[in-house]
Amino acid sequence: MINSIAQIKRPFFVGIAGTGMSAIAQYLQGIGMQVSGSDRYFNQGEAHDIKEKLTNEGILCHNQNAGWLNTTNTDLLVCSTAIEDTVPEVLLAKAQGIPIIKRSELLALIALSKKTIAIGGTSGKSTTCAMLYNILVTAGLQPSIISGAGLVSIINEGKIGNAKVGSGAWLVIEADESDGSIVQYKAAVGLLLNVDKDHKDIETLMQLFEQFKHNSKHFIVNQSHYLAKQLSSEVNNDFSITMANAGTMASNFEAKGLAIQFLVNNTAIHINAIGRHTMENATAAIAVALHCGATLQHCATALAAYQGIYRRHQIIGQKNNLWLIDDYGHNPVKCAASIAACQPLSTKVIAWFQPHGYGPTKFLRADFVSELAAVLRPTDVMVMSEIYYAGGTTVKDISANDLIQDLQKLGKNALFINNRKDLVTTLQQHHIIGDNEPAVLLLMGARDPSLEGFAAQVWAWL
Repeated sequence: MINSIAQIKRPFFVGIAGTGMSAIAQYLQGIGMQVSGSDRYFNQGEAHDIKEKLTNEGILCHNQNAGWLNTTNTDLLVCSTAIEDTVPEVLLAKAQGIPIIKRSELLALIALSKKTIAIGGTSGKSTTCAMLYNILVTAGLQPSIISGAGLVSIINEGKIGNAKVGSGAWLVIEADESDGSIVQYKAAVGLLLNVDKDHKDIETLMQLFEQFKHNSKHFIVNQSHYLAKQLSSEVNNDFSITMANAGTMASNFEAKGLAIQFLVNNTAIHINAIGRHTMENATAAIAVALHCGATLQHCATALAAYQGIYRRHQIIGQKNNLWLIDDYGHNPVKCAASIAACQPLSTKVIAWFQPHGYGPTKFLRADFVSELAAVLRPTDVMVMSEIYYAGGTTVKDISANDLIQDLQKLGKNALFINNRKDLVTTLQQHHIIGDNEPAVLLLMGARDPSLEGFAAQVWAWL
């Protein structure tokens, strides 16, 4: 039984190329362990960039093959929820009595070793983590981070960008509700951004977040969100963007091109990013940072220099009067917020979305339709390609075209393009893009690893 990270010296990660796994692997390597790992994507000749960056950190990367365990003196096998019990490394570890732990369990142990800030909520966790980390760095607190997305500021150092070890006491992590693991984290500070239907129904989510609150020594919630505020411990700890009473309050939101500005407790904040939800995430980060000892001036300085995170409203560029923006949006509220954030840039937003998973898409069908219908303007166009299928056993009893037809029945401009490779040519054929007409083409989707290169493909096709 592993009860502390002090018991670990040579962990082996199965599925190390995954975002959550690679982040923890880099963190453990950064605090002095000898980390190794394997991934099926390495077998397939994919994920070269991730493999190279992990190797550059001193992490030993292998194709997925049980034989490597015998060469690495492994004392712990780490698996993500995507790893089956039939994977060779898992079978050998069981045969040799090597302890096996889930990624979330290991993150919970890491959290116990630091003054941990756990960021929870169904939307905005990665962005808030990145903003908070940058503020704490600016404040001289030398924090560590384990994130669900790469920070551009860390990526520019030649790293994956989703983890970094600092010499200070604070550690910033994401607390994931989708697999229920959020209840494992015992944080010095817990932050709840929002509660919206996603992988689970609202009742289940509220139960998870209630336990998250119970496990946190200091708890901060969003007073502007009608469900989140029900879990408030002390309103003066909380934040707000709607003038609801809170200790940290944002107001005077203004969108100016590719930037936003607003006030937090009468201090001017400027961020080179888009969307009202960005102000919400920033205000949350400020509320936590103030608790940790940063000042509002530290917050303003850090956010003015904020470079964003990978695939979160990432500006690819502008070509022929068309802005191309790539985003990780994948649940109804996130997709609607992503579209709304782009609308100040142009009178026409073409929003493309690839849903992931047949079960999740069926579960959220009505929510997607209602959220998207509410945000789409008469000049906007909603486009979807077929649902991403990651493999395994599932009932394929829904299509992305079903959602498109639902939107069409509500009078919305909506188009189904089965194969995303046909996106640009089909949009041109339907005169949705072209003729140098000002517009924004927003790409949205998650879970599909190939989406990381899709924006570059679209950029080349334009």
